[in-house]
This record gives sequence, structure tokens and C-alpha cells, in this order.
Amino acid sequence: MKAMALDKIVSLDETETPLTLTDFPQPKPRSDELLLQVLTCGVCHTELDEIEGRTAPPKLPVILGHEVVGRVVAAGANAFQHRLGSRVGVGWIHRSSGTQDENLDESFVATGRDVNGGYAEYMTVPETYAYAIPKSLSSQEAAPLLCAGAIGYRALRLSNLKNGDRLGLMGFGASAHLVVQLARHLFPQSEIFAFARRKSAQQFARDCGVEWTGDIEEPPPRPLNAIIDTTPAWTPIVAALKALAPGGRLVINAIRKENHDKEALLEINYHEHLWMEREIKSVANITREDLATFLPLAAKIPIRPTTTLYPLEDANRALMDLKRSQTIGANVLKIADV
Repeated sequence: MKAMALDKIVSLDETETPLTLTDFPQPKPRSDELLLQVLTCGVCHTELDEIEGRTAPPKLPVILGHEVVGRVVAAGANAFQHRLGSRVGVGWIHRSSGTQDENLDESFVATGRDVNGGYAEYMTVPETYAYAIPKSLSSQEAAPLLCAGAIGYRALRLSNLKNGDRLGLMGFGASAHLVVQLARHLFPQSEIFAFARRKSAQQFARDCGVEWTGDIEEPPPRPLNAIIDTTPAWTPIVAALKALAPGGRLVINAIRKENHDKEALLEINYHEHLWMEREIKSVANITREDLATFLPLAAKIPIRPTTTLYPLEDANRALMDLKRSQTIGANVLKIADV
């Protein structure tokens, strides 16, 4: 089968082609697994962290990709939950303990990092970590919901937002534009404020219906009750803390942060940024329950991702467009007919 594989950890400042088109053996499902023909796979910022070593795969080569929509083409002897021919999704969680806090468990295994993922024509997954894709969602629309959407759903829950509270979004890309749609449904009386460096991202946020947009360090017109940060940088953390209302909560929705602006943390002033019971909460992975709950909700609302399609062979270009902030919404690889 064809796959775009990562052979070594590299800097994306030094190469634009970190992945290699490779012929891999088609995997065989174990007794509790499904074999999927991959239809689409979303491109996530976490893949940049994997490529550059901030969350390095334990062994190489590895096939990246954890926003996977696939068709079930075979099942192991003890896998009965999904019919052959049905569409299912696979997210960042490939398998874990199955407990309520499985996202924090040492047994957590990540799709496309610890095991091969969806930048390929086929992949396997335990049947209990595959999720039925609602019929109303196309495979192109469903792909970013499996991480950008689901992790946004988890971050919004962790924000402790109440209807009428003011919500801020630091960075406006794949996850944030889905959170806007989710928040509008769950908290219809809440105002949403978006922070982004690029004018095109600010315009995208306005097109999505937010009440206010500004630069990352621009003060909002009113203090915010909760802010979700989806950026890879540290400067937005400092700016977000300053923008919080007393008792507000900052939720950092990132697997890793880059180091290029880490000195920004030295600007934190206790009185200005942390006092008055402001809180910081991080998001660590997603659970099976997150995905099982979010996908039907996304179909019901309905959430409609903005996406750009690339063929599998153009995965490097999709990654570099994301790296260079040339993406509006989410990038998705089209691997088979959808």
C-alpha cells in the first residue's frame, strides 16, 4: 500500500519534504481490530510536533495521521461492533485503559505516533476505538472533527463556561472555527472574541460570526470569563492571562509548545496575570467518551468544517501550508473516493 512515512526527526526550517512516499505492507487486523481503507485524513499541528521531535514517535519509520475516516474492509475474529463497508473514524486515541481518565493513563497509545496512522491507504484500529461516522457528514467534513473538533469539545467543557459568559479564542484555525460553532449551540447568549496575528485569520473569525477580533496581544473590549489557547507559542499565554476576568480560566489546548518565544513567560506579573483566582488548565489528549459524544452532537448542530483537500502524495505541501499559517480552517488528505 502507499503511505507517506516519517523516516527521521527533522526541522521544517531546513526541509519542506519531511515525509517520503513509500510502499508499506498492508496491515492485518488482530482479533479485536478492524482493517480500514482510509478515505480521508486530517492534517493536524501535532504532526508538526512529531516531525520536529517535540512529541517524537518512539520508533521510526512511522505513518502519521490521527484524524482518519475509513471504510471497514475486514475485521478480526472477535470484532463485531462495525459492519463491513461502514464508515468509521479514528482519533488521536488509538487505545488506552478504558477508564474515565484514560487520556492521562500511562497505557495511552496515540494514533500516528505510537502506531501507524492514516497517511496511508490502509490502517488498523481496535474496534472499541473506532466511531461510527453520522451519515449527514461527508468524509471530508468528518476528518477534522476527529481531533480539532473533539479536542475543542473537551477544551470547551474544561473551560467551565456558562451561558452568557464571554469566551476568547487565542489563535483561529482548525480547532477554533469548530469551537465557535459548538459554543454558539451550547451557549447561545455568550459573546465570542477571537485573537489572531494574521489579518486573514481575523477575517475568517469574523466570517464565522465572532463578536470581536484582534491581534494576539490586543486587549479585548471586556474581560473574558474563559479563553481557549490553540497556538504553538508562549506569548499568547501571557496575553490571555491578562485578558481574563477575575476567576476566569485559561485552557491550553496543545500537545507541545515551541521554544522560540519562551522568554515571554518572564513578562508574567503576579498581580496583573495571576491574582484574583485566575486559573490555568491544560488539555491532555481525548478520551473514547469525548469522540463518542461529540460526533453525534456535531452532526446534530450541524458543525460544518472549512477544509482544503490535498491528495495523499501532497501531504508535505499540506503540512508546510499549515506550518506557514497559509491554512484557512483545516487541511484534509483525500486518499480514496469518498
